[in-house]
Amino acid sequence: MRVDIVSKEYPPEVYGGAGVHVAELVKALRERIDVQVRAFGAPREEDGTHSYGTPAELGHANAAIQTLGIDLEIVDDVAGADLVHSHTWYANFAGHLASLLHGIPHVVSAHSLEPLRPWKAEQLGGGYAVSSFIEKTAYEGAAAVIAVSGGMRADILRSYPALDPAKVHVIYNGIDVDAWQRVDDPAVLAAHGIDPARPSIVFVGRITRQKGLPYLLRAARLLPPEVQLVLCAGAPDTPEILAEVEGLVRELQAARTGVVWIERMLPRHELCAILSAATTFVCPSVYEPLGIVNLEAMACGTAVVGTATGGIPEVVADGLTGRIVPIEQVQDGTGTPVDPERFVADLARVLIEVVSDPARAAEYGRAGRERAATEFSWERIAVATERLYRAVLQGRTLGSD
Repeated sequence: MRVDIVSKEYPPEVYGGAGVHVAELVKALRERIDVQVRAFGAPREEDGTHSYGTPAELGHANAAIQTLGIDLEIVDDVAGADLVHSHTWYANFAGHLASLLHGIPHVVSAHSLEPLRPWKAEQLGGGYAVSSFIEKTAYEGAAAVIAVSGGMRADILRSYPALDPAKVHVIYNGIDVDAWQRVDDPAVLAAHGIDPARPSIVFVGRITRQKGLPYLLRAARLLPPEVQLVLCAGAPDTPEILAEVEGLVRELQAARTGVVWIERMLPRHELCAILSAATTFVCPSVYEPLGIVNLEAMACGTAVVGTATGGIPEVVADGLTGRIVPIEQVQDGTGTPVDPERFVADLARVLIEVVSDPARAAEYGRAGRERAATEFSWERIAVATERLYRAVLQGRTLGSD
């Protein structure tokens, strides 16, 4: 069986959770079946991996149209595959057309949903309407859709009610606990201005509406003065969200010490060292299909405080590996809290509880690493994915898993 996996992100060009997922899934699947990767970006030297750049004629086109141009470059090359598997809307068009052209099944992995990210219209303009159209078309035409969490599956069926529920399967994201593990490196902490003698709360993520960073920065005003806040945050979606975060960070730094903002993407060793030294990791997202970053923190033996949204409660076992912060959200696709001040207060309250009890936080961290290793291994995920491929090729229905 040959499967062609299509993705915008693939090493070394990885900037988010979908790229991490594809890289690890491919590595695990190649132990079992023939996998050809078709990815956006500069040429790569990896066997079985093919790269595609923006066609010269589309160099000045809208970003969404450039994406479709790359997808068209990919479609013909999928000839000979038994099945095509696309990740994110960027690759969905290639998967959908390859399925039609070559008469093979198309499997879609859902890492996020365009209807639940309306703020992307700020980035893409009319391109957001294009991306939304592509995603809807691909999902409704797919032989199977993989949701990375039960919460994500519910979101898919709510966003695309024409989709047959029997086609939507839950297969979680995973984590390599050999690559992500505790690192004790005082030099890394010193280089970034982090005091290992002070309790710390760490955030890791892009500066985007869905990650909820402005809510965290407001909640941080209520934290005890000895607590450090370490923000590993960059790649802003828009100048507007960057300006908002910059203003909130400046206000916080003027009011308290121990506010560290690292804007560049860190190598894994440094990030593991920072996570390992944290009293707790925080994921204040208002939209999060699963959140690989939570698994990364758990694999480093760090307690996790996360929002009760999307797939986060399926990863973070409340009271066992960390704590879940309640949130009531507006049902307009934005994830906005119904009562933002209440959410900020609840976030601060739970963070204070965890950071004020380092012994309990350490217990959460130990349990989190064990859970990451046993429940979210890539081998387990590859087995489930291959099983779905074979069921699709045989015309069988597995149910919703």
